[in-house]
Formats: sequence, structure tokens, C-alpha cells
Amino acid sequence: MINDRAISVTQISMYIKNIFDSEELLENIDVFGEISDFNISRGIAYFSLKDENALLPCVAFDGNGLSSVKNGDMVVATGSPKYYVKGGRLSFNVRRLTPYGMGNLFEQFLRLKQTLENEGLFDVQHKKQINVNTIKRIGVVSSESGAVIQDIINITKRRNPNIDIVLYPVKVQGVNAELDICKGINFFSNYENVDVVIVARGGGSLEDLQPFNTEIVARAVYSSNKPIVSAVGHETDYTIIDFVSDLRAPTPSAAAELLTENITEQKYNLKDKLKRLVKCINQIIENQNLKINYDIKKLTMIAESFVNEINYALSLKQTKLNKLDPKEIMKLGYVKVSRGKEVIVSAKSTFVGDKLDLTFTDGKIEVVRR
Repeated sequence: MINDRAISVTQISMYIKNIFDSEELLENIDVFGEISDFNISRGIAYFSLKDENALLPCVAFDGNGLSSVKNGDMVVATGSPKYYVKGGRLSFNVRRLTPYGMGNLFEQFLRLKQTLENEGLFDVQHKKQINVNTIKRIGVVSSESGAVIQDIINITKRRNPNIDIVLYPVKVQGVNAELDICKGINFFSNYENVDVVIVARGGGSLEDLQPFNTEIVARAVYSSNKPIVSAVGHETDYTIIDFVSDLRAPTPSAAAELLTENITEQKYNLKDKLKRLVKCINQIIENQNLKINYDIKKLTMIAESFVNEINYALSLKQTKLNKLDPKEIMKLGYVKVSRGKEVIVSAKSTFVGDKLDLTFTDGKIEVVRR
């Protein structure tokens, strides 16, 4: 009974093939090693590259141009690894073979690297700081044709359309390309309106990248007044200026990303923060409204209690005043006796014949004392 989780040989083989085919970092890379088992059949060269620890099967479809190659040769093979499904075999498809021996480029690379490192050109303390927040204009030293400059422009403008790009067009490979590159670096070094400089090109063989492995370019980068970002080749490619530059980017596209803030992302973050701020403010207002309402109710209760106490006190005073009101006293049978404007409080103060006024609650009468 077939396991439901099992996959076919074709499926796993195609999966492996797709991994190799989709990996850009494995395209057009350089591998050095010793030739072994070399033979040519029907114009196709089959051989292996080996070192002391591993062996890599290789195939070169233009085998007729490799008739001088022999077992034991040290070479640099430029190409890409491929997985063949039907044969279940990994092979390195070689596009070009170059000698790897005395005076070869890699040995020159290592010697120059060691020399410059000893002089301190790679030291961290010499590297300039790059503040992404202050970048307004980026200088680019690269070819005016090809995908590199377009990738840098597209990614920069997508992330932050406010940043300007200034290109100094140069040859990036071939005779005297290093002189062109130095001119571009020196130009931007004294160009006030540029904040940072990208030196860039796409991937290639060791020979293709040779201008970036020259001493003159390395010293131009080191002497630049502006921060330099190296973006040469693929992520696996390393050149001399990668070590001298103030920042290395694995690819030209990555350089554009490293030097630009993503405004779109910042807008989303700002909107999110604004929403949270509004929510916080509304919560504060709501809490203050609740407190104010509580304080108003409390103040109302205090005021009502105070008014009630005043009213009660007034009521007591009114009662006392009522008791002292002459009219109220008169209602008990008392009268007010007066002689003109004089109030009589004692019988002894009256005389026979006096005209006296007797005031009641409902009127007044006159009497004469006898």
C-alpha cells in the first residue's frame, strides 16, 4: 500500500532542479580548482574540478575551444550549477575557463588585499558614518546602460521619491575602466550636492570585476570626501573596494534599499501612531468627561445640602422672628398703647384725661383715661 505522504522521484527531482534554477546567487559564478577526468565528446567537454576536499562534475558545451586543457591544470571556471532530472546528476555548466596559476588575477587580488590591509585602508576607524535620515541626493558611479542604474533608480524612487539620483557614467570593465571609475569617484568627492556615492556594477567573472580590484580605485575610495557604498557583483562576489568602502552592499539593488527610508512604510506607521494617539486622546477626554460629570454631581449635592442647611437655619430664625412679631403677640390679647408717637408701657405714665390709642391686630381705637 502506497504511503499517502510519499512523493515520486520526478517530484523530488523537479523540486531540486527548481531550487538551483531559481537561485540568482548561483548564476555566473567563478569556481577555481584542478582539472581531472577531462575528455571531449561530440564537441562537449566533460571534466571535474577538484581540490583536496571535494570534487565538482563539470560540462562545457563549447568543448572545441578547450582543446588545450589537460588534467592537472589549475583553472577558474565561470558558470552555473544545474541539476539534470533524468540522470539525477548535478553538473556545473561552464561558460568560460581561464588559467589559475602564477600571475593569475586571484593571486594579484590576494596580494593587493594584504598590502592595503597592512596600510590600514580597511580599518573601521577610517570609515565615514552614513545617516540615512539626511540623504537627499545619491551619486552613482556605474554604466549608463544596463539594469544596474535602472534598478537603483527604481528602488530608490519607490521607497523615497524625494531623493535625487545623479549618475556619473563610466566603463565598468575592459581597458582603462579603472581610470574611468576613479574619475567618477573623484568628481563626487568634491561635488557638494551629493550626500553619498554608490559605486556599482552587475555580476561577472574575476576578469570582469578586475577594475574594482585595482589599487588606484581602492585609494580613490579611501581618499573620497563623501561616504562610498560598494555594490559590485552578486552577494558572493568580493572586490578590493568592498573592504575599503564605508559600507558594502551585496548587490546594487540592496545599496538603494540601504540608503533610503521606506516612506510608504513610514506613512503606514505614522497613520497607525496617529490612530493610537486619537484613541488615547478620546480615552482621556472620555475619562475627563466622566470625572467632570462626577464632580458636577458631587458639587450639586454639596450645593443642595448647603442650600438645605441655609433654608433650615432661615426657617429657625423666621420662627424666632415670628415669636417676636408684635402682631403675633397681639393675637394673644395684647394691645399697643400709645399717646401720639409715645408708646405707653406703664399705667403710671398716664394721667386722667389723656387720649390714648389702643392698637389691635385688626385696627386702632381711641380712648380717654378717666
